[in-house]
Amino acid sequence: MNYSIDKDPNRSLTIALYVLYIVAIFTAGILAVVALIINYIKFNDVKGSIFESHFTWQIRTFWWYLFWNVMAFVPFFFVFFTGENPNAFVGVAFGASVFCVAVIGLSWVWIVYRAIKGLIRVNDNQPMYHE
Repeated sequence: MNYSIDKDPNRSLTIALYVLYIVAIFTAGILAVVALIINYIKFNDVKGSIFESHFTWQIRTFWWYLFWNVMAFVPFFFVFFTGENPNAFVGVAFGASVFCVAVIGLSWVWIVYRAIKGLIRVNDNQPMYHE
């Protein structure tokens, strides 16, 4: 066991940030924004250590998570083009809702997967990427 890495305060911070990303799915992503801000503020402190790759992993995870959550709501834009036809409105709204729930559900699974994968790697004192 590498005790210098185990006692590094950035290790605890990295683990805490992974937990924030997991819990973020229950807070409408607010805790993910908090974790992202901490990632950017502390990034220079982890440069050159194994935690740099974890921070990069977390930052990329956030931005992809945000992208997919925004994309989930794009179909609702088409509701505006249904005109006065109530059947078209209901059909488009239903389809958009199903798409939205599916994409957000998959993004939740994906962010939890990435956080767990990161937790396993940091627990094993391994970087996320082998350079």
